Amino acid sequence: MLNKNNYQEETDVLVEEKLTAGYTLLLYNDDVNTFDHVIESLVDVCKHQLLQAEQCATLVHYTGKCAVKSGEYEALEPMCTALLDRGLSAKIEN
Repeated sequence: MLNKNNYQEETDVLVEEKLTAGYTLLLYNDDVNTFDHVIESLVDVCKHQLLQAEQCATLVHYTGKCAVKSGEYEALEPMCTALLDRGLSAKIEN
């Protein structure tokens, strides 16, 4: 049985996790880049496994966008810049 103190500690941890992982790196579809280029970029930049990168590329193609990474802004910003430098369309959202 949880008492009030245990419940409060769990709540504090959940709130802290939400605050530090509140950003999402989104990748958008375009008519320029190939599947292979997108997959290679996700593996190199976002450290995706090959299957994960393939799934993200497919989602981007069919739905127009995909959340490819989430976390702290400071960790996502260099990844977003690297994807943009490779000619992909990406942005960070809160």
